[in-house]
Amino acid sequence: MRLYDFHLSGNCYKVRLFLSLIGQEAEQVELNLRGGEQKTPEFLAINPRGQVPALEDGDFRIGDSQAILVYLAARYAPAWAPADPLTQARIASWLSFAANEMQNGPAMARVGKLFGYPIDEAKVHAKAIQALELLDAQLARHPWLAQTDAPSIADLAVYPYAALAGDGGLDLAPYTHLNAWFTRLQALPGYIGMTGL
Repeated sequence: MRLYDFHLSGNCYKVRLFLSLIGQEAEQVELNLRGGEQKTPEFLAINPRGQVPALEDGDFRIGDSQAILVYLAARYAPAWAPADPLTQARIASWLSFAANEMQNGPAMARVGKLFGYPIDEAKVHAKAIQALELLDAQLARHPWLAQTDAPSIADLAVYPYAALAGDGGLDLAPYTHLNAWFTRLQALPGYIGMTGL
């Protein structure tokens, strides 16, 4: 198994984290994104979207962090994505939240601060705060996002950009339930961190 990676990407991190939590080995191939390595013909043959992460598992190739989490859970760790319809729907909802609200809020704020990407800071911060408040309210009611007895891939999909929100100039101190969730996730056997956490 091979993971095409960028060490500062929260989306790549969620895949690295899940692999570590389930004890699955993968060769990590760091791409030079600033040098455009993700847009080369060689990489586009692996992921035509020209984005990381991308995963190769035998002859199988898949891009997109949420899709990779779904694949890894289904193939190697089904307890992380229980098959009952209600839990599957809840997980799908949080995967969508990770790709939309988290990406357009906390992740975009982080890209603006860390990489100098031009953003409308007030608009992005408002979206980020709305997403963090929603998360905190959900975690006040349930210890895990998909309302399961243990963490699921829903938690791993949302965690990185929530935990890294401080990199985008957001204050995480007011979100007590969110911070308790961070602590629960960080206590899991096999947990690994990344720069910024």
